[in-house]
Amino acid sequence: MKHAKMNADGPAARLRLDKWLWAARFYKTRSLAAQAVEGGKVRLGGERVKPAKEVKAGDWLELHIGEHQWSIEVRALSARRGPATEAALLYAETEESRERREHLIAMPHVGPHPGQGRRGRPTKRDRRLIRRFTEE
Repeated sequence: MKHAKMNADGPAARLRLDKWLWAARFYKTRSLAAQAVEGGKVRLGGERVKPAKEVKAGDWLELHIGEHQWSIEVRALSARRGPATEAALLYAETEESRERREHLIAMPHVGPHPGQGRRGRPTKRDRRLIRRFTEE
């Protein structure tokens, strides 16, 4: 027996987690959303899930995007990615989560991350400086 595709307007409507995250504008592409879910950056009800897991209104999600952590409740479903104003209506963020994110944003950043901009092996100049530092 084949299952009929559910209507997004119905009371028992469900939508794939990666598709909802994309529609709610947490990730730029659906594949990035799927990678985040696979990598454990998204939890549904406190548990790791797969990108195909279906979400419904009332579910709680925890998202880790970069330095930011979101605790949100799914309010509505949409399979279509619309404007940011419409996407904001799809979820409700907890007050604690919002305060934590705003605090992180407001914190002064002293400088770039120590390893930022470094790629690969040290240059000849870097090796000389390392030797000079370690020998003395």
